[in-house]
Amino acid sequence: MKLNSLGAASLLALSLVMISGCDQVEKSAQQVLGKATESAKQAIDDTQKAAEQALSEATQGLISPQKKDDPAEKDAESNTQET
Repeated sequence: MKLNSLGAASLLALSLVMISGCDQVEKSAQQVLGKATESAKQAIDDTQKAAEQALSEATQGLISPQKKDDPAEKDAESNTQET
C-alpha cells in the first residue's frame, strides 16, 4: 500500500514539474515573439523612412516625406468639423 501511495505522489509531483516547465517555456516563447515583433516593426519603420528619403532625393524635394498622423491633430480637426 505504501508503494502505491509513494508512486502516486511521485507521479503527481512529476506532473506538476512538467506543467510548470511548460508554463515557463510558454512565457519564454511569448517574450521572444514580443521582441521579434518589435524588431520587425522597427525594421519596417526604418525601411519606410529610407524609402521616403530616397524618393525625396530622387525627386529633388518635389515630394517630401509625409508626417505621421498626430492623434492630437486629428482630434483638433474633428472638433472643428463638428461645429
